Amino acid sequence: MRSLESLEIRILTELQKNGRLTNQDLADLVGLSPSACWRRVRSLEEEGVIKNYQARVAGAKVGFPETIFARVNLEKHSDNLVQNFEDAITNQPEVIECFATSGDSDYLLRVVASDISAYDHFIQKFLLKIEGVSQVRSNFQLREVKGLSPYPL
Repeated sequence: MRSLESLEIRILTELQKNGRLTNQDLADLVGLSPSACWRRVRSLEEEGVIKNYQARVAGAKVGFPETIFARVNLEKHSDNLVQNFEDAITNQPEVIECFATSGDSDYLLRVVASDISAYDHFIQKFLLKIEGVSQVRSNFQLREVKGLSPYPL
């Protein structure tokens, strides 16, 4: 990991606030020429510092009002079971985030569903059918207090 320069921090801070900024607007905000700004952004993209650009969608507005955090344990951690689980989860569209974790659970999944019945179907017909899954504990989002926030650069 390399240290970020102050201009890069300013660029990343502004892009985290608004990923739709034009290069000209970003350059104006950080005090660079448009060509110098474009080169810096391009470099950050090539280095993988900027992973991608996305729109944040309101789940309830597109048919997914339920967000569930599923904590999953595997019965053992053989390479085969881990790879099988991760491959299955990666290909499941309801799982919008998945993290391998330490502590009480092996994985934390963020799952979206149209309703509780759809989540139950996901658990019974998919998640518990993955070889090696020994336990699933679910927490349902009541409301969002703080959503995805920018990194504090």
